[in-house]
Amino acid sequence: MYSAIAANKRNTFIIIGLFVALIGGLSYWWGYSTGNGSSALWIIAFVFGYALIQYFVASSLAIAMSGAHQIQKADNPRLWRTVENLAISQGMPMPKVYIINDPAPNAFATGRDPKHAVVAATTGLLEIMDDRELEGVMAHELGHVKNYDIRVSTIVFGLVSAIGIIADMAIRMSFFAGGDRRDSKDNGLGAVLLLVGIAASIIAWFIGPIVSAAVSRQREYLADASGAETTRFPEGLASALEKLGQYGRPLRRASASMAHMYIADPIKPGLIERVFSTHPPIPKRIARLREIGSKF
Repeated sequence: MYSAIAANKRNTFIIIGLFVALIGGLSYWWGYSTGNGSSALWIIAFVFGYALIQYFVASSLAIAMSGAHQIQKADNPRLWRTVENLAISQGMPMPKVYIINDPAPNAFATGRDPKHAVVAATTGLLEIMDDRELEGVMAHELGHVKNYDIRVSTIVFGLVSAIGIIADMAIRMSFFAGGDRRDSKDNGLGAVLLLVGIAASIIAWFIGPIVSAAVSRQREYLADASGAETTRFPEGLASALEKLGQYGRPLRRASASMAHMYIADPIKPGLIERVFSTHPPIPKRIARLREIGSKF
């Protein structure tokens, strides 16, 4: 159990570390080529500032995009008490609880920290899950909050955005630098900037999404393990995932930008081998949970 949690945290930091190294390499290449190493720093600073704003408004955006509505205990005592009991057991503040009117079974959590947590479940999920399965799902979602996954996803977003902006600026500057064909020095600088832009574009539009998906998959495994640790009953979440695989379908208001927040892919559930998927294959998640369960 604890080795699985440690391994997933370690893998996430390794992936992010490699991505930071890519940004550092591109920035160094930019500075070395232009003779002004600080030229890329303000771009990265701007993007991280933008990511910081996104960090604070992410929960509100997620709620609005999903169409979720907040409930109180009297509106759905079963869901409310499940979340309340789990929060108490973990010493966490009671998160805000939302329901999404959608027959597709799914759930998500957001919030920059446990004090600002939000958990949401669809009406479809509440209909097909028994009490132990619902507890497993909500424990998984609170695991995301407990592990500060929104912070991790925001960092990755900032890194991908930084490389995207570096690519755009380098390509634009390459045309200005190479505008005077009589100056071979400017032509050489323009060619180098164009190469930097092309390399950064490949990273931003191909490698970046793969890295984001890889980090998201690691956090899903981590939330599964955290949920199993919370309930001490991994089979509840494993059984819930089986139902999600069997009955899963796209949400009415599915958005690719928040797909990583859900417990199951809200856009194309059932397609288990996709390079850009934000979720690990459900059978692998179930196998890991049952392996964890055998060690209790």
